[in-house]
Amino acid sequence: MSLTGVLLGLINIAIVVAILVLIGYVILWIMGMLGFPVPAPVQKIFMVIVALIALYMIVALLLGIPSVRIIGAAGPLLA
Repeated sequence: MSLTGVLLGLINIAIVVAILVLIGYVILWIMGMLGFPVPAPVQKIFMVIVALIALYMIVALLLGIPSVRIIGAAGPLLA
């Protein structure tokens, strides 16, 4: 694995974490506007889940395995 690949992978992980945190803050903002504040323990649980996702993606990057395949099949559908 090249240094460029690792760097691009880490940038990709940072983007995913930033998007997840942004989604969490938008939900927090909307719930606050509706008058249903999200408790602090729920916010901490969300941040722990985001950290676990980031850790999983880092380990998958370092081991060279795909984290999640969203587009495309792993093999032929009909043999």
